[in-house]
Amino acid sequence: MRRLRYIPVIHDDADLGSAGPALAHRSTALAGESRWVMHRETTRRFWERVADDLRRFDSGKMRVYQDGLAADGAAGKRIVEEAARRGSKNYQLVLELLNHGAQLHATENHDLLVQELANLGAAGHASPSPEQRQHLLEERDTYIADVISSTLQAEELGVLFIGAGHDVLGRLAADIQVQTVKDPAKLRRYIEELLLARDSRKLEALARYVEAPVDVL
Repeated sequence: MRRLRYIPVIHDDADLGSAGPALAHRSTALAGESRWVMHRETTRRFWERVADDLRRFDSGKMRVYQDGLAADGAAGKRIVEEAARRGSKNYQLVLELLNHGAQLHATENHDLLVQELANLGAAGHASPSPEQRQHLLEERDTYIADVISSTLQAEELGVLFIGAGHDVLGRLAADIQVQTVKDPAKLRRYIEELLLARDSRKLEALARYVEAPVDVL
């Protein structure tokens, strides 16, 4: 049996390299300083819960697939180490798994990833249309699913760290048993409430879900 632990994540600025500071500035302006401080604490607790969940498994039989990573081997590990040093909770956990025997895979297509990062930094007339953004996301999702389907072996556990806005599940091979760690739709609603600042009580309820212990779907 091939199993995949599907972990929809909330990216922070440390995950995004040079594009991170600009995105964090825009997000803080949208959400407000106090809500963004709360969000950082919620994100920290989320990663603690995910780490507790993954430590229950044998890392030596684990393959790691990371959203935003287009390299593996020594080059891939250097990228993971650098992001971990910058403070990325996601990459700190990936590094822990690698140090305990997990195998890292180049999950993304390099050219598609470069285009995505360019889009994140674009503003004004240079920004792509929503349709262009969606098409690029679908191309990335198809590529990621193909990598997992072609490399994950029987009796292994794949771990996919993927932004909550992606839709990889429907593109995976049918024989892969997916174990979803958090509901991607709820994580997307959390981000929407955070940035749109509409209903504080709803945001608090969603934040409690994000930072609650893992309950596999």
